[in-house]
Amino acid sequence: MSATYHHGDLRNALLVAATELLEAHGPAALSLRDVARSAGVSHNAPYRHFANRDALLDAIAADGFRALADDMRTVKGRQPADRLAAMGQAYVAAARARPGRFALMFAPPGAPDAFPATAAAAQHTYAVLAAAVREVVGRDDPVAVASAWALAHGLADLARHALIPADVALVTTATRRFARSLAASV
Repeated sequence: MSATYHHGDLRNALLVAATELLEAHGPAALSLRDVARSAGVSHNAPYRHFANRDALLDAIAADGFRALADDMRTVKGRQPADRLAAMGQAYVAAARARPGRFALMFAPPGAPDAFPATAAAAQHTYAVLAAAVREVVGRDDPVAVASAWALAHGLADLARHALIPADVALVTTATRRFARSLAASV
């Protein structure tokens, strides 16, 4: 048996290794060979699960959107506006926790059609947010959904680039004010 033999969940091990490398060096420096080395498998092992580098990046970004949707879906709050505000806070926290993955989720390298899993997972995340907005305003409101997403994304990106303080109180206040103003507009 080879020292680089891997048993168990190879796909997940590759995604974990790739995400760690992505966080350390960015997507431009990520190669399947480096991912294999980091996971302790042969340089051909990643091809069992990913046709190429773009397929691996697509899987990482899609996992990011799925994790974000899960984080948003599990927030707590007594009122719908409180839960919507908590979703914004969860969004910013996710961006802070994995800034490399967050950047990849919203700016995958290459053609958009090369990232179908990311597109599908992003739509699912949008649907989670849209349901929360619908709960606040009592109807489908794409403008309110876009506004909520833009606020959370803007706060996350500004904090990620140190253009605003990476301050939980600031994010909490901004998301609560938005959610309350949305609820009051009904």
